[in-house]
Amino acid sequence: MATTKLMTADDLLAMPDDGRRWELDRGVLREMNPSSYRSSKIAGRVFAALNAFIEARRLGDVIPPESGFRFERDPDVVLSPDGAFIRADRVPPDDAQDRFAEVAPDLVVEVNSPTDRPGDVRTKVERYLGYGVAEIWVVDPPSRSVTRFRQGDDPLILREPDVLDGGDLLPGFRLELTDLFR
Repeated sequence: MATTKLMTADDLLAMPDDGRRWELDRGVLREMNPSSYRSSKIAGRVFAALNAFIEARRLGDVIPPESGFRFERDPDVVLSPDGAFIRADRVPPDDAQDRFAEVAPDLVVEVNSPTDRPGDVRTKVERYLGYGVAEIWVVDPPSRSVTRFRQGDDPLILREPDVLDGGDLLPGFRLELTDLFR
């Protein structure tokens, strides 16, 4: 019986850049489908709004979609959300920033693409919560909605003309959904 050698996070990091996005699921390499134009445009708007707010206040780091986070070892799990935020007091030290972050983000943003299946998105949200991510925003362009998941709370679905706020994590942050989905 043939066995497959499991990859490590270091193996993934050492792969040549082939223009594709990869995740590592318990040592198994998984290619991520490219995002649609609409999903990428909306992810960019969320990123820009978060980055402007967080940078102006020096609250921490906003991480774009190309980044990976190592959540498990042996076998390794490396996930790459569409965006993330790490509070300043939890940002990895400089000597650890040339590899995958080994800290759960405080906020993860996932923007649904046409190829995303609802069951897969829900599984990813549950995994993030299980890894200690405090808050997840799942942005769904077709329904023009954002579902906010927080540790210990029921999901909250926001729709136009609602406003997505940063709650206790990012007090004062506001993003009007009509601006997000324009």
